[in-house]
Amino acid sequence: MKADVVYIKAPQSAQVVNRNIYLQDVIEIYAPDANVVKEIGKILLYKAKGDKNQKLIFSVMKIINMIQKEYPDMLIENIGEADFIVEYKMPLTPKKSMEYVKLVLLALIVFFGAAFTIMTFNTDVSVGEVFHNIYYLVTGTRKSGGSIMEVAYSLGLLLGILGFYNHFKGAKLHDDPTPIHIEMRNYEEEMNKAIIKDADREGKTLK
Repeated sequence: MKADVVYIKAPQSAQVVNRNIYLQDVIEIYAPDANVVKEIGKILLYKAKGDKNQKLIFSVMKIINMIQKEYPDMLIENIGEADFIVEYKMPLTPKKSMEYVKLVLLALIVFFGAAFTIMTFNTDVSVGEVFHNIYYLVTGTRKSGGSIMEVAYSLGLLLGILGFYNHFKGAKLHDDPTPIHIEMRNYEEEMNKAIIKDADREGKTLK
């Protein structure tokens, strides 16, 4: 008789807010019998202790062992990660005033940081002198002040940044992820890998 198969898919990281962490909170489960999926999902994986946020690293072998204790004749197939992170975050009511303060500070840092970067770049490559030379080549006279080129350059810079980061008036121009989203996902993935490797070396992986 062929044994029933349960497929589990562990993500690289999962986030929970309840102290009682069940399998259904952190992994995907599939089996032909929907009742089996429900029962497996209700298996308690871990109970968070203490009054602080925690990052827990689990081996998928622990999950397979827990499922087979309940269903010894079941064949478990993992199609996800071998080790994964579960981040327990204590449920806290966010303070809107602090969120607004953080938003304003972040906006100021980004604005002045970007402005300083653009100014130093323009100075380094002598953009102003280039505009003076172009104006002289086209008109044959030296300009004493600003011109339409500076205005066009500034507007083009603004539109280029908005287009590059795929946002305009809060709406996306297309469905592709923005460069900053890609970099954030790459950083998150590399950080998770480092956390998992460190936990494995230090023997902190829950198996």
